[in-house]
Amino acid sequence: MSAAFFIEQLLNGVQLGVMLFLMAAGLTLVFGVMGLINLAHGSLFMVGAFFCSWIAGQTGSFWLGLGGGFLAAAAAGALVEVLVIRRLYDRDHLDQVLATFALILIFSELARWVFGDRPLYLDIPPVLSGAVPLPGGGGYPAYRLAIIGVGLVTAVGLYLLIARTRLGMQIRAGESDREMIGALGVDIRTLYTAVFALGAALAGLAGGMVGALQSVQVGMGEPVLILAFVVIIIGGIGSVKGALVSAVLVGVTDTLGRVFLPQLFGLILPPSEATSVGASLSAMSIYLLMAGVLAFKPKGLFPVDA
Repeated sequence: MSAAFFIEQLLNGVQLGVMLFLMAAGLTLVFGVMGLINLAHGSLFMVGAFFCSWIAGQTGSFWLGLGGGFLAAAAAGALVEVLVIRRLYDRDHLDQVLATFALILIFSELARWVFGDRPLYLDIPPVLSGAVPLPGGGGYPAYRLAIIGVGLVTAVGLYLLIARTRLGMQIRAGESDREMIGALGVDIRTLYTAVFALGAALAGLAGGMVGALQSVQVGMGEPVLILAFVVIIIGGIGSVKGALVSAVLVGVTDTLGRVFLPQLFGLILPPSEATSVGASLSAMSIYLLMAGVLAFKPKGLFPVDA
């Protein structure tokens, strides 16, 4: 195994982790501020991917598509919050789960009705179609590095938003005591809509960028949603810092496990058995990571009340 190959797979893990962070950041904000379990968050990821692909196909511009997917997901999130989610804040979590699961079905059927059953495909922009040389030889796709860069810039932007702005102060106060900030004159409804739209926009941004790496199709958000829930549990519910750290941990663990565990078991088992055992254990690896973290840190790595 060459150093360049290991670095390439490590970067693949970081790129997956950054994409999961964009999903998990919005999810953890919504849960932390509103106490809402939103199973439809993956559908907003899908909305961003579909609109990005469709707009890029109509205009020939990936960047217009990415911006359109970002805005479409934000608008869909705001609309869903006003029409549906607003009625769920005072209900128990079972009602929230059932209602947001219904939203998954609604979004899937709407996407099938508007965009059709066939997958859509999105081309990588020409400026990012090349590769960046790696130490030891070989190259790494510039587009994947760009995804990592966008995720890190977004993480810094979220930190500054939450730590240095009036809106961020209201978000942090909403996590601690939403009744009190309402009594102080903050418009709770507007704050909740803004937070939900922000989380939806981040999911849409992730969907638009990932749309250039895989086909855009109905149901593409649900597998990512499961990983995003693992991320926020490991990182600490409501913690953006925890979401970033745990997303990278999950992405690297999942990627390196899928690549190297079959090779490791190949040293002691026949090739077919090594592939099967390695694939099974790699699929379990992130859940084993979650169990290990929770055994020592039951509230996650960075609990908001720490």
